[in-house]
Amino acid sequence: MKIVQIDKSQWTSGIEKLKEGYRVFAPVKNDLFHDFKDLEKGEAPDFNFQNTRLSPKSIVYPQSEILFRYTLDKNSEEYGILKEDEKDKTPKAVIGIRPCDAYSFILVKRNFDTPYYKDPYWVEEYQKSTFIGLACNDPCPTCFCTSTGTGPFDEQGLDALVIDDGDHYLAKLLTEKGEKLFSAAGWTTEADPSAEGRIEELKSAAESKVTSKVGTDNLKSQKMLDLYEAPFWEEVAFSCINCGTCTYVCPTCWCFDIQDETYGKQGVRIRNWDTCMSPLFTLHASGHNPRGSKVDRVRQRFMHKLKYYVDKYDNGIQCVGCGRCVRMCPVNIDIRRVCNMMNSYDPESCVCEVTSV
Repeated sequence: MKIVQIDKSQWTSGIEKLKEGYRVFAPVKNDLFHDFKDLEKGEAPDFNFQNTRLSPKSIVYPQSEILFRYTLDKNSEEYGILKEDEKDKTPKAVIGIRPCDAYSFILVKRNFDTPYYKDPYWVEEYQKSTFIGLACNDPCPTCFCTSTGTGPFDEQGLDALVIDDGDHYLAKLLTEKGEKLFSAAGWTTEADPSAEGRIEELKSAAESKVTSKVGTDNLKSQKMLDLYEAPFWEEVAFSCINCGTCTYVCPTCWCFDIQDETYGKQGVRIRNWDTCMSPLFTLHASGHNPRGSKVDRVRQRFMHKLKYYVDKYDNGIQCVGCGRCVRMCPVNIDIRRVCNMMNSYDPESCVCEVTSV
């Protein structure tokens, strides 16, 4: 591992150099919020934020993505043929991704890139992306990343980690992809030997600011049916309006739907994000809906992230503690509270310990 130092006055020129060989995605302020976007020439990242409103998962996994094109013209030689949509092959540089969001790709990868099945669209976009993290010196009050296997200075899923240290950045180059990107940007000045100690100081300070915690130690041992039949689901779901905001902002939600759209005699097959909060999500063609009530859908969301995922992968929960769903939920449903209720649930006494978050 190599640590380099970048003077902030040289940062923007390095970004411009990167645009010669990469599509550069970075946080930019849009009205009141920061979101990731494909930077245009002369446009620079804005790192004056705690976290983006939306996660950067759409860079790898677009909200709407054309998979195939086809024609309905029976006189065409291509009638009845699905032609894969052409993709931009340019490498992507994702600059300023928070460690929790980088870790989310590792969780999602367990669904899209397995020994048994590989989603070619997701895998291709992920492999051509270089992830440059931005350490989180000042986590949000709703962040609980240190309880979910990551943290404000975590390096999992990153090719390099950038740390803001006043008038300059320190950067830990973690992979060959990261070193290649920094070389292309001209950020190659090695930091002095004290840099590693300075990074550890900043890391400890940042982790001490994450005061929100959740318990996950008992989720694996809890019986699935006990949690499914727990008495607290009606109360948890009472205020939910099934808007789907929680799934839309979540970096680890991966559900999708596939639809055909036609205009005249031309058509496309599109993959779109979908949400388990929607009554249509599990609606059968027969009219039967196995999750026809609001309680069914709310329970499914939390059981999937905090129990089904735990049992299937035995590698943490399907949550990185970014806190977006907590901040964005219009009716204040809090995954931290639900997680603690599930973790402490005692089916014999029908009691769960509701701890503060």
